[in-house]
Amino acid sequence: MELFDLARRLIDIESITPNESAVGDFLWEELNSLAKQFGGSADRMPVEAGRDNVFARFGEPVVVLSTHMDTVPPFIPAREDADHIWGRGACDTKGIIAAMITAARERLTAGRRNFGLLFVVGEERNSAGALAAAQTPCGSRFLINGEPTENKLALGSKGALRFEIVAQGRMAHSAYPELGESAIEKLLNALERIRRMPLPVDERLGASTLNIGILQGGRAPNVIADEARAEIFIRVVGDVTDVRKQVAAAASPDAEAQEVLFIPAVQLGSLDGIATTVVAFTTDIPAFNGAWGQPFLIGPGSIHVAHTSEERIKKSELVEAVALYKRMVDMLSR
Repeated sequence: MELFDLARRLIDIESITPNESAVGDFLWEELNSLAKQFGGSADRMPVEAGRDNVFARFGEPVVVLSTHMDTVPPFIPAREDADHIWGRGACDTKGIIAAMITAARERLTAGRRNFGLLFVVGEERNSAGALAAAQTPCGSRFLINGEPTENKLALGSKGALRFEIVAQGRMAHSAYPELGESAIEKLLNALERIRRMPLPVDERLGASTLNIGILQGGRAPNVIADEARAEIFIRVVGDVTDVRKQVAAAASPDAEAQEVLFIPAVQLGSLDGIATTVVAFTTDIPAFNGAWGQPFLIGPGSIHVAHTSEERIKKSELVEAVALYKRMVDMLSR
């Protein structure tokens, strides 16, 4: 089936952020071919050297189907069995790209236009592609953003608040610890206070969650550490003013909290007859900032296997997604 073949070909192009050049070339060729066949236009939208978003329009777009082309490491080539397509990006989000392109082709074959396709770089790191696209909107009124939601419309998604917690100490020989000041011990004290912080809860999105993702520090086992740092990631559900104050207070006086990234939580809409869910992950939607229209979030696949060595997507969900995307574009274009 062409849908499955397209998904496999996309998976087999390594595109770990920021190495999206090859997959961007592939997608531009696909969209340019589609545009030539059906009287549309396809463009590259530069983000930075070697990294372009790719956009195709057919008529004056009312609705744009969009997702990201980059993946997390490591690269895992495609394979297929009777029920699934496997490999890095299978559900996050190269299977989704294949479903969107297939939906577009079927819709164009049926003589329907007034929509677009937008594939962006950088979602897995800093939403660089979506931020760039927000500066050059196409006039669309709706944006259907693709992420693995098991083909359910997400009513909302949590935001992201990331900090680097940095502690400074003084080196000494570990046989004489009283002559030094351990940055690692300071960092551990700060992290323990941060772990005990109460975090906000939202009626729809649920509880905020905190993850200590990276710990670094020290020079050798027999040296008192003069520097240590950690990176923490909080999935936020609402206003973060108090959370920022809490993190700064909990880190002090042993360490300093340096904010690295903030993406707000979003509340999203629904459409009649389409099942709904709520997701905890963060998407490109806040980076678009409404510039490409009212956002909806939906796509085939499960987030629980994304970013894992067992990433896969059900073939039946891919087929269902094609029909869903066509149906949503039709509903929103009326």
